Amino acid sequence: MVEKALIPGRVLRLQSGFYTVQTAQGRVICSLRGRLKRRSFQGDVIAVGDEVRISLVQGGGAIEEILPRRSALVRSDPTPKGDYQQILLANIDQVVFVFACANPDPHLRMLDRFLVIAEKQGIPALIVANKVDLIGLEAARRLFGMYPPLGYPVLFTSAAQQIGIDALRAALAGRLTGLAGPSGVGKSSLLNAIQPELGLAVRDVSLANTKGRHTTVVRELFPLDAGGWVADLPGLRAVALWDTQPEELDGYFPEIRPLVADCQFNDCTHRREPGCAVRAAVRSGAVHPERYISYLRLRYGDDEDLDNIIESLKG
Repeated sequence: MVEKALIPGRVLRLQSGFYTVQTAQGRVICSLRGRLKRRSFQGDVIAVGDEVRISLVQGGGAIEEILPRRSALVRSDPTPKGDYQQILLANIDQVVFVFACANPDPHLRMLDRFLVIAEKQGIPALIVANKVDLIGLEAARRLFGMYPPLGYPVLFTSAAQQIGIDALRAALAGRLTGLAGPSGVGKSSLLNAIQPELGLAVRDVSLANTKGRHTTVVRELFPLDAGGWVADLPGLRAVALWDTQPEELDGYFPEIRPLVADCQFNDCTHRREPGCAVRAAVRSGAVHPERYISYLRLRYGDDEDLDNIIESLKG
């Protein structure tokens, strides 16, 4: 008996144990084969963005095979039995962090935290500075100017004045993109400018996930007319760094990473030790003071001694 050929597809939506899979023939609502559910490891079996092979059954389809992931954006949570990895988005090509130049003022500490998450997981990051019309391009470049030299490109946009929309559309085309940023920065307006109704569709899914404590979580990929996919990542703010050792953070700041070997002490905390190459770089201007402060806050939290260290930078 000749086995029926399986149909390749991509998981676009996950809700209540059912998966919407995009195939060349259209979308199919699928369940997951029991043998796949029984796979034993500490992490999600399947996620939005996964490439799969399905069979057609009465009333829909069945996911028969999950192909290996090229990449994944992961949220790790502590559990009594060990680490559990929740896959926020599989096969992700890039993550785009959207912040406003004003209204609301940009929370660059949050942006630095997001960038650490992207660095740790090896996912390319793009920064979108929206509402550039409120302060002007020159002021916006000063505000976000520390990031391009570190390898993080910045796009300056305005949905209201259609500034940078073509560049953003081109940056998303052909890629699977996760979108993140605080509320009020204009993500929906930007997506609507790129593609009519796209921002509204993404916002509806995001709102559905925040209506109540017991709301079923819905994750969804949306197709782009220019090719590629985009998904909102409202849960990225809750991605904990609990599984990151404090000394690891050195490696997730590109400007600090190469300096650590030059510190006088192998266990340098980059706070007050003599011969600290990181502090020397801050004093010389090679490391931006605000990025150094972000590093300290992420590594040491609200340690009162940090206030004195930060104040000393102004001297």
